[in-house]
Amino acid sequence: MPEYKAPLRDIKFVMTELLNSEQHYASLPGAEDSTPDMVEAIIQEGAKFCEQVLSPLNQSGDREGCTWSEEGVTTPTGFKEAYKQYVEGGWPSMTSPVDFGGQGLPESIGLVMSEMVGSANWAWGMYPGLSHGAVNTVIAHGSDEQRQAYLPKLVSGEWTGTMCLTEPHCGSDLGILRSRAEPNADGSYSITGTKIFISAGEHDMAENIVHIVLARLPDAPQGTKGISLFIVPKFLTDGNGNVGEKNAVTCGSIEHKMGIHGNSTCVMNFDGAKGWLIGPENKGLNCMFTFMNIARLGTAIQGLGAAELSFQGSLAYARERLAMRSLSGIKNPDGPADPIIVHPDVRRMLLTQKAFAEGARAMIYFAAQQGDLVHKAEDAETRNEADELLSFLTPIAKAFLTEVGYESANLGMQVFGGHGFISEWGMEQIVRDTRISLMYEGTTGIQALDLLGRKVLMSQGESLKRFTKIVHMFCKENADNEQLKPLIEPLQKINKEWGELTMKIGMASMKNRDEVGAASVDYLMYSGYAVLAYLWARMAKVALDKLAEGTSEEAFYTSKVQTAHFYFQRLLPRTRAHAEMMVAGADSMMDMPAEHFAF
Repeated sequence: MPEYKAPLRDIKFVMTELLNSEQHYASLPGAEDSTPDMVEAIIQEGAKFCEQVLSPLNQSGDREGCTWSEEGVTTPTGFKEAYKQYVEGGWPSMTSPVDFGGQGLPESIGLVMSEMVGSANWAWGMYPGLSHGAVNTVIAHGSDEQRQAYLPKLVSGEWTGTMCLTEPHCGSDLGILRSRAEPNADGSYSITGTKIFISAGEHDMAENIVHIVLARLPDAPQGTKGISLFIVPKFLTDGNGNVGEKNAVTCGSIEHKMGIHGNSTCVMNFDGAKGWLIGPENKGLNCMFTFMNIARLGTAIQGLGAAELSFQGSLAYARERLAMRSLSGIKNPDGPADPIIVHPDVRRMLLTQKAFAEGARAMIYFAAQQGDLVHKAEDAETRNEADELLSFLTPIAKAFLTEVGYESANLGMQVFGGHGFISEWGMEQIVRDTRISLMYEGTTGIQALDLLGRKVLMSQGESLKRFTKIVHMFCKENADNEQLKPLIEPLQKINKEWGELTMKIGMASMKNRDEVGAASVDYLMYSGYAVLAYLWARMAKVALDKLAEGTSEEAFYTSKVQTAHFYFQRLLPRTRAHAEMMVAGADSMMDMPAEHFAF
């Protein structure tokens, strides 16, 4: 397994040089203490924890996995102790409100820590990771009493949270869920039903687990309009943070999975468990989107983490592994062969991983800054603009970055050749752990429908225009920059084509709604490459400016420029295929009768 090293220089580049985090934090009410020195100290300490505590548990946790018994779930050796250190370090409370024991830092700083945790040990990171969504859901929709009862312990990390949506007969189509909630005389509800695929639904790392559960009230309307949201704790509490008797919620089993073996993926049975309504009746799905949107951006981090960790592993291997001679002449005359990093195809794989990892970091941090503005900006117009932009970027980040993160993980295996298929190297674990990210929190297809159907077409293209205007202004401002010309010209072209393709799909969908579904995944992938092109052009500009000023880090900035050119020449052309496929029409998919698929 690669020894994870936090990419601190690149993190600093994206935060301070690309996104000007110092000015960003200074503009946010309540974030004045997020000075460069403080932010750097937080990230440095977080890196040490991830490198020294979490990374060494990644492969051992995968091999040992979780153990189920009737008494509960036992996590792999070292997981519980690592979590205790995490809580004692104050990491769970970083971005939560001060009123509930949090540190009140901007969400974007917390996402940097989430990146390092997820890259070092994704399975472990899921235990505290889901709690952030639970905290934000209770803050946004819980009553004052519920906030006081649950938030202090959730914020501190003494308790963890989950989201309980999926049932055996329904995944993304939550309108057909069957879990029910019967009102009790004391104002609580009895929750009954079975939920599956519940990450961190049962474990031995925290004193209590607070489940956020979707269920139906009696006589609720059918479909998504009849779903309510409930808090259902593992242990009942006295409202002051003290746990009491066990609630009627149990883990029936844990799934035997392809990857993330160190995280318990549970079947949760609610047998008349006591719960409390969060938010209005029959508006549970609306409330749950608070949780789901945060979870989707968190899932995008898994794509980034997979690209980063696999790149670190394959780069180290490619520098040391000797095989064959360079086509352009011997590069290692004192050895029997040249290191494989000299071969063009290995370079192709390494640079693809590097371009996706560093591009993903820029995309997620850019989206995270929009989240900061949504929660902390003073004026409503800024908050609304940021919210619309974040809503547009979220499905792209979640689906595109997990797709290319998985591709990067597979490339990492490929660089190792046959050794990549052997478990002791750890590269195949990254592939196995990452595969689920393309499915949970909404599959790529679901995210694509959300982007094209809901975000773009239902807004009559306004959400797309909001982003393409940003790209247009960047291109206009740099039109005379000769060094950037090889990037600006294709960026302008794709930015214009993006709108034209959207119009074509929209017109076709007026005649046949299947056109949206037929085009959506290609549209999303095209959008992902376009967003990354804008960010890589921006990163190249920053690097070129630094080189022009004179710097002692010439190699770092030159590498940025070269990676940007690789992205534009070798990865951005993939949009050509996506563009053709998204407007090819639905007929070739939909004309064949279902019974003709096999004979």
